Amino acid sequence: FSDPLAMTLEERKSHLGMRKVWGDLIAADYEQQKTSPHLFPGKARKQWYQRRVRGRAAYVYAHGGGAVACSAADVRPGLQCAAVHMDVVVFNVDYRLAPETKCPNNIKDFYEAIKFVSKNAESLGIDPAKIVISGESGGGYITLGAMVLLAENNETDLVKLAIPSIPMVDDYCFSDPLAMTVEERKVHMSMRKIWGDLIAADYEEQKTSPYLFPGKASEELLEKFPPTIIMEAEFDMFITEASRLANRLRRAGRLLEFFVNPGATHVSNFIPGLKGNKVWIDTLKTIAKEYIHS
Repeated sequence: FSDPLAMTLEERKSHLGMRKVWGDLIAADYEQQKTSPHLFPGKARKQWYQRRVRGRAAYVYAHGGGAVACSAADVRPGLQCAAVHMDVVVFNVDYRLAPETKCPNNIKDFYEAIKFVSKNAESLGIDPAKIVISGESGGGYITLGAMVLLAENNETDLVKLAIPSIPMVDDYCFSDPLAMTVEERKVHMSMRKIWGDLIAADYEEQKTSPYLFPGKASEELLEKFPPTIIMEAEFDMFITEASRLANRLRRAGRLLEFFVNPGATHVSNFIPGLKGNKVWIDTLKTIAKEYIHS
């Protein structure tokens, strides 16, 4: 019944015949029924969807990849599962990557995405009191960096919960490798390059900044962080720096949980079929029940 000029060739060929089928043959009274889902089920699906999503919890996510690689598309399958298991609406953020985009513009992308969801919560069908932010690995760093910005701008109340997972946190990779775990020692040289040459705009100027290393946030800033759950893996290459941040957040009164997946490595949490993946998913379900929807 719409303008045939906007139709495809196939639609245009049959549109007059379809008008007769709907209007004269199927409908008992077309004018009375033209907005009814009984006549046009597509309209029913739209109405149901609008009711279904209203007031849902939001899960704003930053993908991994060391803040230098990968994209939102790479984590879409896992986030589809998270949406179902956690009963959340996922906002999968394609923040800009280094080296083309340097710190702090990378974390500002994610920060602005959080603000967008909060500002437009009603039109997005989101409960503004249930906005959760999360990310893994490099995305964990992006999440923590955005938490620094929220704290600095006194906007912590925009976020109900933060879940940085296996996150890049600070400059531990620049310390003596003899004191590192095997996993940390294997990657410390590459991580030095990622932080120093790729992410930082000027490493010497930024090496004490919490925008580059969120683990160096002051006690005053940590006290303004959103309530936080850090998720880690027992044999992760960032376990030491994540543990140190967890201890500081605990002292600041902002740590809800520090979960370490037994026997897991940096990536095994996300491989379907592995025991560690099941434990990870079950933990996310528990977090959703106890901290997001409560």
